[in-house]
Amino acid sequence: MRRSLVVSVVAAATALVAAPAAPAAPLTPTPPVVPAAVERMLAGVPDGSAVPVLVRLRENGLGPSTLAAGGTEGARRTALVRGLREGAGARQRGVLAAVDGLARRGEVRSRTALWVTDAVAVTATPDAVRELAARPDVASVVPDRIVLTPAAVPVEPTIDATGAPAVWAAGRTGTGVVVASLDSGVDLTSPDLAATWRGGSSSWFDPYGEHPDAPVDLLGHGTAVTGTMVGGEDAGSAYGMAPGARWVAARVFDDRGTATLSAIHQAFQWVLDPDHDPSTDDAPDVVNLSWSLGTGPGCDLAVQPDLAALRAAGILPVAAAGNFGAAAGTSASPANYPEALSVGAVTTGGALWSFSSTGPSDCGGRTRPFPDLVAPGVDVLTADLYGSYQVVDGTSIAAPHVAGAAALLLQGRPTTTPDALAAALTTTARDLGATGPDDVYGAGLVDVAAADAALTPAAPTGDFSVVVRPRRVALAPGATASIIVRVAPTDGYDAATSLSLSGIDPSEARWRFVREQVGPGAWRTRLRLQLRSAATRGVHRLVVTATGGGIERSAPLTVVVVGGR
Repeated sequence: MRRSLVVSVVAAATALVAAPAAPAAPLTPTPPVVPAAVERMLAGVPDGSAVPVLVRLRENGLGPSTLAAGGTEGARRTALVRGLREGAGARQRGVLAAVDGLARRGEVRSRTALWVTDAVAVTATPDAVRELAARPDVASVVPDRIVLTPAAVPVEPTIDATGAPAVWAAGRTGTGVVVASLDSGVDLTSPDLAATWRGGSSSWFDPYGEHPDAPVDLLGHGTAVTGTMVGGEDAGSAYGMAPGARWVAARVFDDRGTATLSAIHQAFQWVLDPDHDPSTDDAPDVVNLSWSLGTGPGCDLAVQPDLAALRAAGILPVAAAGNFGAAAGTSASPANYPEALSVGAVTTGGALWSFSSTGPSDCGGRTRPFPDLVAPGVDVLTADLYGSYQVVDGTSIAAPHVAGAAALLLQGRPTTTPDALAAALTTTARDLGATGPDDVYGAGLVDVAAADAALTPAAPTGDFSVVVRPRRVALAPGATASIIVRVAPTDGYDAATSLSLSGIDPSEARWRFVREQVGPGAWRTRLRLQLRSAATRGVHRLVVTATGGGIERSAPLTVVVVGGR
């Protein structure tokens, strides 16, 4: 599955630069000093036409790692999002005021402030773009246009080659872990993927506004990628790495298969804070990026700040190495950033796929071999549009094998950092090619069973109980209850503990735990339960179950439906 997708991006800022005139002469504005690159961009654009651009502000030295230093992962993520938002809001104030002034003159059609990368997307007239480019607080103005190239994309042999079945047998299927796909979307007609979508208003984002309400995929690429991460067995064999994990998704490609750089930034922003409330923990744990910037190999740092923010927030970005190889020096961005865990493609026998991009690369300060490791990317069975299945090749389909592997490792280990995850996956990979890490196979073929063994902690001790407050709620159809769920550890119990709810049919209610895993350290979460219009009147006896450390405990929850059918 090989497609080239073009993405347009918009951003801007504004200002008028005037020079003082001689006292006796009429005041004459000094023309703004417009960079030559901006003039070349505007060449041939008719006066009055709207041009989509991205206005980047000058750096201030406050990077994500600075903003997210110290504290628990949740506290770091909250501080990061708030710091990025507040810092960008303060630095962009002058630019946004200028943009709004130009809008009042009819020279700006739209504007979107971006806090993840400290830029403003603007659609404006050429004169307005020139004014913005001349501002002293503006670092650059670039077209809101970019090319993204997606790598083509019993237990399946490709899954078996990663060691995943051994991890499943040990009880790890990714339960409680959330993975994100930033791609062309996901088709919910796939029964496997419909069942593993997290659901709710904070699990899907379309920055283009074409399909705002529920996941959609018109291309099939994102569906294939997501299927490899979390697909089940409806294809007649197990084909997804982490079938117990849940997924969320944001589109980076629109209905035409094109994209904008500002939409990509918005997708990354959404990943950091899906419900627009930094105090809640609803961000995914792993993000898969099965596309590359541009139409060929190279170093493009357009989204490096976004990946740096993900890493600072404790989220691992996994990226396809690119389908531009296999000659040396054919790496692509964002996979060749130091912040990305880059994945090349091999056959199940370990032979390099003929188009898999290889290193070396020093893009963005990268110092380690490229790619970081390889995974199956040839003859891979995965989900397709309309509930069907497809067999695909490419690094786009190799990367989600590793993203799914990370989800398996994170089950029961929610405090594992991106650095620790990446180290576990690379240090345990099966060496291929030249001895040791190299610029063809990286550390080698992913072996999630070996990585799991390397991360497995000592068996937990102690016990726990489950407390639900309130234990009885009365609700009308359509109403929502927020119920506190607390796991109370005793005798030194300190294992990650997964939560589930049973006793009511999904046709009568929808629910989610704000955090599906608690502990170690943080033992409280909330269950949000909403009755559907079809809820049956009467008393429903539900059960909240907590599982961890080989122990299972439960607590009753009574729901009284009033006014139902």
